[in-house]
Amino acid sequence: MTRLSVNINKVATIRNARGGNMPDVVKFAIDCQRFGAQGITVHPRPDERHIRYDDVRALRPIVTEEFNIEGNPIRSFIDLVMSVKPDQVTLVPDAENVITSNAGWDTIKHAGFLKEMADEFHRGGIRVSIFVDPKAEIIEAAAKTGADRVELYTEQYAARYARGKEAAIAEYAKAAEAARKCGLGLNAGHDLNLDNLHYFTHEIPFVDEVSIGHALISDALYLGIEETIHQYLNRLEA
Repeated sequence: MTRLSVNINKVATIRNARGGNMPDVVKFAIDCQRFGAQGITVHPRPDERHIRYDDVRALRPIVTEEFNIEGNPIRSFIDLVMSVKPDQVTLVPDAENVITSNAGWDTIKHAGFLKEMADEFHRGGIRVSIFVDPKAEIIEAAAKTGADRVELYTEQYAARYARGKEAAIAEYAKAAEAARKCGLGLNAGHDLNLDNLHYFTHEIPFVDEVSIGHALISDALYLGIEETIHQYLNRLEA
């Protein structure tokens, strides 16, 4: 079954809006795991507008499921990841001024840099995933960097889903098959939700992990976090 990793950035966003430590992101991560989440994802950015570097350090001892740290591999991020040693690092080419990640790596143009990053993180015993658009040539180039997995950027799938799910999934199914042929593990994330998640993993049943934050935390405002996690897990099991 595809594993569910809960991205808790939005919890930190709420905390930071008021100051103090409410909600407590460490307690929230503990509870997510208690309610069935199979991983915790964080994406610290240099401006620390949501998850802070200190949060990542505080989370490491309590994350007993898979710990995934996403981010642009600038030096401060690299040093953080190498000191914390999560199970997985996901390399994302986001600029400092973007609201959220909005593109995958050009793994052809940045092949040398990504290989250096994969080698460095592997020396720390950390699995490496590269955030990519659903293009076979990009995925094939990602495999040559030595990365272990790719994460498909699923915003376009989510945007097109309501207009026709078969058309929305088509390029992702081809990209997923390209990853499998290259021997890469497969993750997915960005705008997956309770409406579109089941179809995605049903059509691509060998997805290793989905990382979901914004939609899941938004659903939790209505359903509560325990029920929300259960509903996401049900979508993955169905």
